[in-house]
Amino acid sequence: MPVLLGPVLQALNIKEDGCYVDGTFGRGGHSREILRRLGKTGRLLAIDRDPQAIDAADPVMRSDPRFEIVKDEIAHLENIAAERGLLGKVDGLLLDLGVSSPQLDEAGRGFSFRLDGPLDMRMDTESGVSAAEWLASVDEKTLKKVIAEYGEERFAGRIARAIVAARASKAILRTGQLAELIASVAPAKSRRIHPATKTFQAIRIFINRELEQLDAALAASLQLLAPGGRLCAISFHSLEDRRVKRFLRNTSRVSEQYRGMPSIPEGYRPRMKLTGKAVTASADEIAANPRARSARLRTAERI
Repeated sequence: MPVLLGPVLQALNIKEDGCYVDGTFGRGGHSREILRRLGKTGRLLAIDRDPQAIDAADPVMRSDPRFEIVKDEIAHLENIAAERGLLGKVDGLLLDLGVSSPQLDEAGRGFSFRLDGPLDMRMDTESGVSAAEWLASVDEKTLKKVIAEYGEERFAGRIARAIVAARASKAILRTGQLAELIASVAPAKSRRIHPATKTFQAIRIFINRELEQLDAALAASLQLLAPGGRLCAISFHSLEDRRVKRFLRNTSRVSEQYRGMPSIPEGYRPRMKLTGKAVTASADEIAANPRARSARLRTAERI
């Protein structure tokens, strides 16, 4: 179920003959609705790093000449667009960040502490190291830093020490094993969430370089978007949202050294224009799809 579908479609301001990029295809919910609104000369390019997402793409969409799907990372967004001659020609770019529901719901992917499975957590299962492999060798100081910074976990030190101590006698290979270990050392009192939530988030973000991917995609949006083109970013936690908010704030302002000046050199003028405040899911959407609860949509328009 695509999150914030109505607000996204409204924010993208879709034109029938426009060119759009869905940087995080997932299971294609947003892409499907964008494609329905395009005319014969419209174009939609979808990207996802997860091979399972690519394999699951709707055959009807795949056969549509207006649609193309690519297995790649959003960090490579500028190169992907350049290879197709789309720099400066994109009318809308959508980034639906974080982990997808199919990834969370399949125990074998290792994203969820609620489902016991191999401790993998890679969005691209064809490259990189798994969470289990990383936990087997990471030093305690680095582990604590990752859990504290990417998970905003106040018991990061205690959790890191426990993981390093536990792996000395038995490898940590399964999600249930890790979740149980964290719960044994992180107090559950006064918590509204499972004790392992923040640590799993931190490891996942680090393993997949999610924040670096986001920064690269945001920077690329300035090269992709045509004048009047829209950037729509859906974030699910504060680390993502702060980065999106900061990027939009910085690119929608005159560079500091020229603020208040009557004449501003072209390279220092605003490159984006905010198109409203952050949008969150309605009560009805949250009731139908609880995972929309933390979603936050921010939108800006290329000047």
